[in-house]
Amino acid sequence: MSLDGKVAIVTGGARGIGLAIVQDLVGNGASVVIVDSGVSISGEMLQERIAEDVAARHARTAAVCGDVAAAEVARRAVALAQERFGGVDIVVNNAAIIRDAFIFKSDDAAWDAVLRTNLTGAQRLLAAATPAMREQVKSGRAPGSIVNIVSSAGIYGNFGQSAYAAAKAGLLGLTRVVAHDLARSGIRCNAVAPFAATRVTESIKPANEAQAAYKQKALAVPALYVARLVSFLASDAAAHVTGQLFGARGRELFVFSQPRPRERVLQPRDGFDAGAIKQLEPHFADLITDLEAFAADPIL
Repeated sequence: MSLDGKVAIVTGGARGIGLAIVQDLVGNGASVVIVDSGVSISGEMLQERIAEDVAARHARTAAVCGDVAAAEVARRAVALAQERFGGVDIVVNNAAIIRDAFIFKSDDAAWDAVLRTNLTGAQRLLAAATPAMREQVKSGRAPGSIVNIVSSAGIYGNFGQSAYAAAKAGLLGLTRVVAHDLARSGIRCNAVAPFAATRVTESIKPANEAQAAYKQKALAVPALYVARLVSFLASDAAAHVTGQLFGARGRELFVFSQPRPRERVLQPRDGFDAGAIKQLEPHFADLITDLEAFAADPIL
């Protein structure tokens, strides 16, 4: 898992899982540009220069303070990686905010803010970084790696998380498209659903005892295991791995299935037979939340 000589950009890299990823990448030999806007988990400004403070405490790191969803900030991060460290090999899209509300109480501004940070920010950085990554491959540099940090909420859904889940589901779709777009160049793109103590976990407001128990268990899971998976996916040891959706929950490592047809029935020509739906019902997905799906004790 050596990352010697590789250069990474990590968004939301000044705290939580992002910081754990930065530290693990550096520990494995990479140089890292930390991009962080310094906002709270709900998007309000807290520490505008936090990325600089973190970079000052870690070797082989540099900082960009700003909103990566702004195209100029994304371009600045790429330029800094090239000027300071000589290129861009790894991109980790981790920045996220959360503003929960039931869909019947949703707020347009909150929706826009979550989609902008969690999904548009990833697209802006990839749009800025991938041309440089492709040119490096043409010049003989080893193909790089992209890791998008998604969420089980975007796979299973959860109460009141329409914006967050939609953004994370969109990020999974973006992962698949980028994996296709870059396959010819050998640059890979994967997604990771993390299970760890984060500000998102802390923000959970349990609606019942089961959710309270889930939160308590999740807050005991260190982010280190997620960071180690990201470092592996960033390394040349994972050169054959692309377009996949992984999960890390303590010592448990998952690869998730992705939507594919489970069963097929034929309809009458020029008509519709409602009985066909009855044949499909045994293959319907359960309507459960991600908190219910991962209610078992994590293995630490």
